Amino acid sequence: MASTFKRILVGKPLASSEQDHQALGKPTALAVFASDAISSTAYATEEILFVLLAAATFPQTHKYLIPMALVSVFLLAVVSTSYRQTIFAYPNGGGAYEVSRENISQNAALVAGASLLVDYTLTVAVSVSSGVLAIGSAFHFNDQSTLRVALALGFVALMAIGNLRGLKEAGRVFAVPTYAYTLLLGGLIAYGIYKIGFQDLGTIPGNEKIAEDFAKEQGAELSKLTGSVGLLLLLRAFSSGAVVLAGVEAMSNGVPAFRQPKSKNASQTLMMMAFIMGVSTLGVSYLASHLHPVFQEGGDTVLSQMGGAIFGDGTFLYYALQFATFGILILAANTAFAGFPQLSSNIARDGFLPRQLANRGDRLVFSNGVLILSGMAALLIVIFKADVSALIPLYAVGVFVGFTLSQFGMCRHHLRLREPKWQTSLFINGLGCFMTGVVLVVVIVSKFTEGAWIPVVIIPAIVALLKVINRHYRSMDELMTVEPHEKVRRRTNTVIVLVGRVTRGSLTAIAYARSLNPDRLVAVTVVSNPEEQESIGRQWEDHQIPVELVSLYSPYRELSRPIMRYIDDLDDQFDDDFVTVVVPEFTLEHWWQQLLHNQSALVLRTRLRNRPNTVVTSVPFNVDRGRAALVAARVAAEGSHPVPPPTNSPSSEEQP
Repeated sequence: MASTFKRILVGKPLASSEQDHQALGKPTALAVFASDAISSTAYATEEILFVLLAAATFPQTHKYLIPMALVSVFLLAVVSTSYRQTIFAYPNGGGAYEVSRENISQNAALVAGASLLVDYTLTVAVSVSSGVLAIGSAFHFNDQSTLRVALALGFVALMAIGNLRGLKEAGRVFAVPTYAYTLLLGGLIAYGIYKIGFQDLGTIPGNEKIAEDFAKEQGAELSKLTGSVGLLLLLRAFSSGAVVLAGVEAMSNGVPAFRQPKSKNASQTLMMMAFIMGVSTLGVSYLASHLHPVFQEGGDTVLSQMGGAIFGDGTFLYYALQFATFGILILAANTAFAGFPQLSSNIARDGFLPRQLANRGDRLVFSNGVLILSGMAALLIVIFKADVSALIPLYAVGVFVGFTLSQFGMCRHHLRLREPKWQTSLFINGLGCFMTGVVLVVVIVSKFTEGAWIPVVIIPAIVALLKVINRHYRSMDELMTVEPHEKVRRRTNTVIVLVGRVTRGSLTAIAYARSLNPDRLVAVTVVSNPEEQESIGRQWEDHQIPVELVSLYSPYRELSRPIMRYIDDLDDQFDDDFVTVVVPEFTLEHWWQQLLHNQSALVLRTRLRNRPNTVVTSVPFNVDRGRAALVAARVAAEGSHPVPPPTNSPSSEEQP
């Protein structure tokens, strides 16, 4: 049943030979890897206004939007150009992690990797929460936190299922909202510019009062608000809006997912993404500087306000924009679902994460990474109640740590290899390293008490955990290494068969134990009174079983301790001995029947597996279904009768 359900959700398995057929073309890859970056244009301006409206007189706050947009686009151009170099230099993916490992140090790589893992997790939480906020603006339920959280968790589950089905299949489905949002946002910008220039479109009415109320809620005194903003506050506002750069890293992490030539296709897709982001950022900032939208906690988003002013509230285009915004913000998480599993696979191959994360699942995706990302993002959504403004301070730190280390690593790369035109590349990476480093410092300092301290603490903690995992793997590799002089040596084998009363299952287990041809074979049963011992002895003689029977007396009806003590005593008789414990078990037709049997055997196997030089073997006895049906019918006809109590053994009918 579980397998059938999995096939319905995930689809049939794909052979490893089909991996090349699952590679992404540029149109699909743009939807998969650029949705996060493109979607950030829907909330970056809102995050800037969230900071500015509490410090300056409305509408003076909006005059800073275009300068900030120009700086953001310039930084975007620098970072995109740098990652284009990374794509060609490291075609196997890995982004900042690989760049830092090769050019700085393993510790720097772990910091970059941990930052990116945090970044991808927050990408899912922020994107899904923003999408729910967008649709909540259209249908006015943003003040209901329980509904927001429930919807956000549902969309995380939907994204996880889509990505478990395969990157290519998920990309095809999720491409529609990405391109729909891009076209509708472009239409909003173009039509808005036309209405501002030729129809004298005015500002959004009523926002001055909303801005004053917001400033009061933030604890600001209206008499102290000024028409200008200090440099530190401008930097803080810019750092909030600089999340528009989020997602640029994903393209360099996901190079292996592209069709051949991988690096060329990935770099061209990256440039297309940068162009769309640049135009969208400038366009949205231009419209906002003229229309004067404001941050409304629990109300309409900035994009919703501008859509209503330009397209008209309640019109088809307004709702189309809201649904497209909702769609791309939800599906922006797909960038993280593509990047997180690939990055965690790279880190796992280096021995710093569980090796299961390096394995591809049925659909040729890193399924374990998808599931872990979904679980961590869901936890964040519940903790922060799907509140975007509460999540953003956490988001920016991881983004810019990765950016800064990647830029610095590429500087070291150019200085080390000195490839053609390396001086120009070095200048671009150096400038990018400086700018992203400044933004990182501003984010940490200005938003430390608002939540930025969390990634500052979590990232080093993750790095420490990665090192612990690596030490474990290195220790185990050293322990398992065979010395040159070591050979396979002969060791004795004592086989113990655990039995209760004589059944078909116990006879099967004894037959299997004899086939092993051990040095010594003994059957062991646990009894709590002389009557039980006499009963099993008679059965042994009646069936003429040619195996020594040992009865362990347990007056308090305890099972595992007498058996463990007997095995210890037996093992002490030989210096170099294997002890193989054979446990008979039933295999039954229905899962609920399994709950009625084998529980004592399960406990005993668990204890035995922790014992050195001990092998535990379960011998299944498959009940004949035809005979079982006949017996069941006869028993049903006879009605209900008491069942004889089982003997105190893991191989009895009660607990075989």
